Amino acid sequence: MVQRFSKQLVQSLQPLAAVAALACAPLAAQAQTAPTQLWIDLSTSTMTGMPEFMQGGVGGVISGLFGGGKGGGGSHVYGHASGRFIQQGSQPGLTGAFPPSRVIDVALYNPRKPGTEAALFVPLTMGMGESLPLVPPSPSFKEAGEGGPTEVPEIKGRILIYWGCGEAVRAGQPKVINLSNNPAAWAGALAGRMAPERAARVGAQHALYPNEKNTVNPKADTSLQGVHQVRGEGVPESMQFTLAERQDLMPAIQLQQQGDPAQSIRLSWQPVPRAAAYHLHAMGMAGDDMVLWSSADNGDAGLGLFDYLTETTATKWVKDKVLLSPETTQCAVPQGIFAGGQGGGGRAEAGGAMLRMIAYGPESHFSHPVRPPKAPNNWQPEWAVRVRAKSQTMAMLGMDMAGMASGRDSAPAPEEKPSGGLPGAAGSILRGIFGR
Repeated sequence: MVQRFSKQLVQSLQPLAAVAALACAPLAAQAQTAPTQLWIDLSTSTMTGMPEFMQGGVGGVISGLFGGGKGGGGSHVYGHASGRFIQQGSQPGLTGAFPPSRVIDVALYNPRKPGTEAALFVPLTMGMGESLPLVPPSPSFKEAGEGGPTEVPEIKGRILIYWGCGEAVRAGQPKVINLSNNPAAWAGALAGRMAPERAARVGAQHALYPNEKNTVNPKADTSLQGVHQVRGEGVPESMQFTLAERQDLMPAIQLQQQGDPAQSIRLSWQPVPRAAAYHLHAMGMAGDDMVLWSSADNGDAGLGLFDYLTETTATKWVKDKVLLSPETTQCAVPQGIFAGGQGGGGRAEAGGAMLRMIAYGPESHFSHPVRPPKAPNNWQPEWAVRVRAKSQTMAMLGMDMAGMASGRDSAPAPEEKPSGGLPGAAGSILRGIFGR
């Protein structure tokens, strides 16, 4: 009796099992046909006026200012290129929070063997060895922005926002935000366009470079041009692609400045090859007030624009007067906005300003097979690669950084120089800006 009942139960469940198998088949097929994806982010970062051999990467300079000690420029963790650096451990310091002069970040997602080590074989002319190991993140892996709120600098006074290139302050400026009455007004200061977040959202299923096995950084003469191939368990044998000049590291921005904070500061630069657009932003303190300036001509505060952009977006935002065109080679910071007095808020002696500039580079895509012009919605390649690049620089407005580094008369007295390597004046500015 029991055997007959069991047999009938099995027979009655067979149709349901068949339906379930048919329902799961597309999911299994999708897992098998999902493309193997490789992301390569390239970034060039410099401190204007300082020779690269003295910088140790921008991170070496700035981390030293805040007690980051050695290793800021030499330590390279995945995510530095996009600014989403990985925190390994529970108490990450500022060391490593700023990128070395040249960065290559690589992330691999292999759906056939997720979270499995692989290797990216590179041209020997890169000078980084035969291959770059791609290693899954450690269990303590935590991407920047996860695990807790971002610390906001404490500003007791106001935020004064200026915008546009030109020697004189434009009518209707600055936009004033009083933080003493409304600390939540930070949101108003940050309002404006944001570079879309398009970084690889990496996790345990990925394999990354750099990692604990290899943290070699590109050098000034490193070129990625040539044949690259990904090898590893489950990686398609056909995953090979060739990078050309378009996909190479971008040159450093050659920025020059004339003038001082009491006057208009004239900024100029050589055109950066392959740049689709430019953006500049300065931040300084005038007593208790924070002063912001953006090169955007439409009034955008410009704080959210320092990340990769597609050329389509960059071109559109140039037309919208958010970014400067690739033909632009100069821009003036309005007179006196970082010099205290009337232009800087009239509160107290100015603390100076830190300038950032970015050149948005190209983005390239490879796949096998090559995507057809009219691909159907369900088209899937065997593998896909995205390569993108940018170049950026920082400068202290009105300061001869090269002169200070070489000990010329413009530098402060020796006792004012912190152990981090930058003069005391520059250190005071950055500490004032970030509330340290």
